[in-house]
Amino acid sequence: MTTSATQISSVTKEKLAEDLKVVGKDLQELIKATASVIGEKAADARAKVVESLKVAQDKLSVVPETVKAKSKEAAAVTDKYVRDNPWNAVGIAAGVGVLLGLGLAAAVSLRRRD
Repeated sequence: MTTSATQISSVTKEKLAEDLKVVGKDLQELIKATASVIGEKAADARAKVVESLKVAQDKLSVVPETVKAKSKEAAAVTDKYVRDNPWNAVGIAAGVGVLLGLGLAAAVSLRRRD
């Protein structure tokens, strides 16, 4: 996986973790708000939701650490490759630059036609 793909993946995972934390907080508020509802089924449902929420929060607490570790690992691998193969890295960077330049030039010329 490339460094940029790893960065996008880590951002997506972090966003997912944040969104799930918000959902967890909302569920906690819902459980508190429905605490006055009487009935065996309501109590069972609340207990199941509370247990599921605890499991999800435990799993989510590990996500940021995993994302950081994988990002550091990808950066280290990239750094090692560049240090071991500097001319290859220069060639790849030049190739990417040429492709981006061609793409931008094509986009500009298409806009000028319109």
